[in-house]
Amino acid sequence: MADTAGKARQPSAGSGQAPPSGIDEGSVFRSLFSAYPDSLLVVDQSGSIVLANPSAAALLGYTANELVGLNVDVLVPESIRSRHASYREAYGRAPRPRPMGTHTELVAKRKDGSEVMVEIALSPLQNHGLPFVVAAIRDIGAYPRVKQALQRARYSEHLAQLGRLAVDTRDLQVVLQQVPVIITTALQVEVAMVWLLDSNRLEFRVASGVGLVAGEEIGTRIANRPDTPPGFVLSQGRPVVVPDYRKEHRFSVPQAYLDSGLISALAVPLSDLGRVIGMVAVRSKESKRFGDEEVRFLESLSSLLATSVQRMQTEEALNHAQRLESVGQLTGGIAHDFNNLLTVIQGNLQVLEELPALALDGYAQQMLGAATRATRRGAELTGKLLAFSRRQVLQPVAVDTRALLYSLADMLRRTLDQRIRIEIDTAPDCPPVMADPGQLESALLNIAINARDAMPEGGTLRFRAELCGALPIALRSQRNDPNSDASVRFIAISIVDSGTGMSDDVKERAFEPFFTTKEVGRGTGLGLSTVYGFVNQSRGAVAVESTIGVGTTVTLYLPQQVEVGPPSVMEASANEAIPPGLRVMLVEDDAEVRKVVHTFLSALGCGIFTAATAEQALSALDAGAGPFDLLLSDIALGAGMRGTRLAAEVQQRFPQMAVLLMSGFSSELLDADREVPQSWELLRKPYTRSELAQAMARVLAGRA
Repeated sequence: MADTAGKARQPSAGSGQAPPSGIDEGSVFRSLFSAYPDSLLVVDQSGSIVLANPSAAALLGYTANELVGLNVDVLVPESIRSRHASYREAYGRAPRPRPMGTHTELVAKRKDGSEVMVEIALSPLQNHGLPFVVAAIRDIGAYPRVKQALQRARYSEHLAQLGRLAVDTRDLQVVLQQVPVIITTALQVEVAMVWLLDSNRLEFRVASGVGLVAGEEIGTRIANRPDTPPGFVLSQGRPVVVPDYRKEHRFSVPQAYLDSGLISALAVPLSDLGRVIGMVAVRSKESKRFGDEEVRFLESLSSLLATSVQRMQTEEALNHAQRLESVGQLTGGIAHDFNNLLTVIQGNLQVLEELPALALDGYAQQMLGAATRATRRGAELTGKLLAFSRRQVLQPVAVDTRALLYSLADMLRRTLDQRIRIEIDTAPDCPPVMADPGQLESALLNIAINARDAMPEGGTLRFRAELCGALPIALRSQRNDPNSDASVRFIAISIVDSGTGMSDDVKERAFEPFFTTKEVGRGTGLGLSTVYGFVNQSRGAVAVESTIGVGTTVTLYLPQQVEVGPPSVMEASANEAIPPGLRVMLVEDDAEVRKVVHTFLSALGCGIFTAATAEQALSALDAGAGPFDLLLSDIALGAGMRGTRLAAEVQQRFPQMAVLLMSGFSSELLDADREVPQSWELLRKPYTRSELAQAMARVLAGRA
């Protein structure tokens, strides 16, 4: 082999060049062959390697002695080995100097089975009388341009992997757990992690990670301050590269980083709609490990992750809204049937109470009173179900603000964290407000619960009420009738907490439906939006003032009670306001309810015609029944025509006929309230005979 190689190194005859005096030609060529940076293989006509330099051994993972004697086919991937043999045979028939791999990708197979992209130049030695070919092999993966292209391709594949994962799964936790794995594999670094900013924006939480150091386990929290690694990135609002932790002075480097041998780092903010919600960070034990390519990769990955987070949260909000709508429909249906049952029970109890045989029986009256109170509690329960599903009809009355706040404070003291001090600041002569008392209490409770969540370590919750006169100019745009505020005086009810406060971004979105800063499963994002809707429907407005680290003030502006005559006059004279022999057409599909209402009307001295459906009622009118003074109809009348349509038909044919609609389904009343004329009275089931009489008196007075 040595002799053969020596012959291969002799200059060609007639080259016209003589070796310099005193230089050993063979020694020079042997040194050149050994020191040449490209991999060199000398191959015979059968394809066997007869000589290999150290560069070839290093590139292919063999020793030089292991390469000698191998067939070059062993260095070709099996998938193209047969083609390579035919190429080599054809080349042997017409050998010539030839570069390979400049226009197509060539791959060499290493001893361990891995592959490397190469360029090959073939140089035949037959012209020099030697039956060999020299193959010069170069690792093009080491070229900066190729290296960069391969790196980008690898990064793109890992981004595609995250994209596929985000599409295939609807579980945000699964995506968060896989992100650090994808990053460490793509960048070949030791540490990768995802930080998420808590709802109060005061702390970061480790959501997932690979290779985490001591003190940064999953769930660990760290303060959002510019002197902490994640806090510094948030303060910059852009990617941050740390070339060497040992020379870092912009923020405090935890000793655990240095103890673990970490030297360089890269962190990129995680943004949702322009608002930073966390960050992705990587760390390496190499100095100056991260450059522009890594920054671009991590920015693309964080953008994809933020999009996934936003999509999953939107889908969850939509699913929640659909579930809530289903619950609302269910509770509304239950309310309809339950209120009909309560109407029957309550009506019959009232009839029993007035029976002469039981009038003097104290024990019977006591039992009847208990049963009547139970029906009222049942009606209140139905009302709460409807309030939960936001299908409640507002019934504004004069509300004693001071009494309501003290009552609410007593309840909160028993239920909230004992470390929260509750204070009331309201003048004894504060005027009443016009609002639905149940909905007002629910709104205040909603805000109080938000305040509690903002004070995890305790604090002060203060309720304040005061007369403020006109609505502040800045809030008049909330009103549907902003120009009418001059004649309305408002009471300001404020709920003040000493909690964590809101940033400007959070404050701006506080009333958006489904927006929440609470963790998944802890908030619906409907609390303040429901408060906003209630206050606006009550002809008021709501304002929020907040400072990070100081606290939040939510102020409800509700209209002051308008002075009117005493309401008891109408109630006391309701029976007298109904003329004897009033002719009433009663339309009710539930036979038991129809019987109870018939009893009420009889006791009021009315003449009654009953029908189970709207179609029966119209047929009777067409047949000459009547005339009638009042139509008393349920809204839901089974599968046929609804009560609102019946009332419209009756009003068109008999304009002088008054209309009183009733329903146990509050959403029907709510829809009717939007659609029907103001002269039509809407009566909610269950109701007493007195409440029926009052409603009838009002519509008759309106007709007059």
